[in-house]
Amino acid sequence: MSANIIDGESIAAGIKEQLAKDVEALKAAGKSAKLVAVIATDNKGARIYASSQQKTCAEVGIEYELAELPADSAEAAVVACIEELNADESVSGIIIQMPLPDGVDARRLQRMIAPAKDVEGMNPANQGMVVYAPQPFYKKPKAGEPGYDNWLEASLGWPLPSPAPCTPVGAVALLRSFGVDLYGKEAVVVGHSEIVGKPIALLLMAHFCTTTVCHIATRDLASHVKAADIVIAAAGVPGLVKGEWIKEGAIVIDVGINRVKMLDEAGNPVLNKKGRPKMKTVGDVEFDVAKERAGYITPVPGGVGPMTVVMLLKNTVDAAKRA
Repeated sequence: MSANIIDGESIAAGIKEQLAKDVEALKAAGKSAKLVAVIATDNKGARIYASSQQKTCAEVGIEYELAELPADSAEAAVVACIEELNADESVSGIIIQMPLPDGVDARRLQRMIAPAKDVEGMNPANQGMVVYAPQPFYKKPKAGEPGYDNWLEASLGWPLPSPAPCTPVGAVALLRSFGVDLYGKEAVVVGHSEIVGKPIALLLMAHFCTTTVCHIATRDLASHVKAADIVIAAAGVPGLVKGEWIKEGAIVIDVGINRVKMLDEAGNPVLNKKGRPKMKTVGDVEFDVAKERAGYITPVPGGVGPMTVVMLLKNTVDAAKRA
C-alpha cells in the first residue's frame, strides 16, 4: 500500500493565508513587517533567489528590500551594513544572501545580526533557544488523569520556537500536520549539521521522541533506519536512505535537495537540445521504493522546501509583532 504523500505546498499555503491576516493586523496597529536581504555578489543564482524571496514576501504583504554592496566588499563593509540595519527600527528581519565575497566570514556575520532580527534563526542565541522548545507536559497523562482527553491536541499545538532555523521548524511542522501522536516514537535523524540535523533532533526530543542522530561515522545506518517510526533524512546525499530500509508504516520526512542527472533505462544520461545532461531534483531517500513501505512521506520537491520558505516569512512576521 502506497504512503500518504505529505503535501508541503498545500500546508505552506495555509500558513501563508494566516500570515497575510497577521500582516494586515500589524498594519492596522500602525506597524509593518519588513525583511532586508544583504547581498554582496553578482552571482546569478543569488539574484534569482532574491527575486523569488521578494515575490513570496509580497504574497503575504511583507516589505522586501535588498541592501546591495559591491561584490568585492571587505568584511568591515558588510558588518557596517548589518549594524545599520540592526539599528533601523523599520526593519523586522535581516538575512544574508550567499555567496559572500572571498575572505568574508559568513559565520561571524550571522553572529552580528541582532537575535530579534535574525529571521533565519542562525544566530547562536536563537540556535540555543531551540533547546528550550516549549512542552506542555513532562509526562503523557494516563486514562482518567487531567489532560488525557486533549493530550494529542495539546501536544500538536505547542508553539514552535521563533525565530529558529527555518528548515528544522518547517520539517517538524510537517510532521505534526497530520495529527499523529509523537510521544514515545523512535525517531532517526540522518545528518547532524548545526542548521538542520541538530535542531531537528532537539525539536523531536521536545515532542518526547526517542531520538537517534546518525552521521558519516555511523557504522550501520541501515539498522538504525529499519527500527525507526520516524525518519528525517537531512544529509544532502541523493539516495542515501534506501527505500527497503523503511519500516512498514513509518513517517519519512526528506529534507535533502539534490540535483542529479536524469538517466534513461540503460543508465545513460538524458541530454537536452543543447546536448547537455538533463537534471532533476531528488531527496536523500529512495522515494519510489520508500513510498510503498512508509505510512507518510514527503516528496522532493514539494515537501520540506515550501515549508522552509514559509517559516522565513513567519519568523519575519513574528519579529514584527515583538518589535
